[in-house]
Amino acid sequence: MFKGTGSYSEFKTVLTSRTDLADYLKSIWAYRSLILSFAIRDIRVKYAQTYLGILWSILQSVIGVGIVTFFFGYIIKINTGDIPYFLYVFPGMASWYFFSFLVGYVGSSMQQSQHLIQKVYFPRLIVPLSQSVVGLIDFCIWIAVCLIFKLIFRNPFSINLIFLPVFIVLNLATGLSVAVWLSALTARYRDLQIIIPFIIGFGIFVTPVFFPEVMIPAKYSFLLFLNPMAGVISGLRWCILGTEIPSLNYLFGFIPVIFLFVTGMIYFIRVEYKLVDRM
Repeated sequence: MFKGTGSYSEFKTVLTSRTDLADYLKSIWAYRSLILSFAIRDIRVKYAQTYLGILWSILQSVIGVGIVTFFFGYIIKINTGDIPYFLYVFPGMASWYFFSFLVGYVGSSMQQSQHLIQKVYFPRLIVPLSQSVVGLIDFCIWIAVCLIFKLIFRNPFSINLIFLPVFIVLNLATGLSVAVWLSALTARYRDLQIIIPFIIGFGIFVTPVFFPEVMIPAKYSFLLFLNPMAGVISGLRWCILGTEIPSLNYLFGFIPVIFLFVTGMIYFIRVEYKLVDRM
């Protein structure tokens, strides 16, 4: 408002579908502090009014793996060789938990944060990215607990452990390649929020989370190699438990991950300016 003129100036942020990917990434970098701020806020909300706080993540990992061990390790008696089943299944459970969190929660994060998105402008991709940080923290807690049990079971450490960050990044990229698409699509197609949990629930049984890869017949191994999460889990077990090194054939499974991630980013940017109107 300018005094004495009786008029005012109005400033608007105009979003178009022609935003360049490089420019958009620069804008995310400019707002990078928001990613950590939103993540801290979400962590506080997640553990608000709980007595154990973040210790719930530790209990969740131990109880979850313990239940799976009881059914698949003691009742069905899946053979995992010299590695105790409890320890063998831990990296797979941690990896799938992180993936399902990214797809399920991060994929619907735009809907959960619509009250904030409708009030102020910032690169909307920051919302799913901040949620992914929350999942990454839980994932790292699971891995830390797994390493503690590795000591308890006296499973020897190896040099393979230095490659652990590589497979953590691959786990993150695989989940985000789906989550970025869902973040944009769920604003328009609300039914996806109902369908996705069923797909995740089915996917865990066709991924070597509860069983070794060697149980898959050789003639169907190509299906395993096309599953990027199978490669991630195999790599995590190799790093943490010293199992057999993953086959290079798993690299084929990451081709669609790269495609989905890049195209998802481009699609998200093009429809970002419409997201507020659709919520």
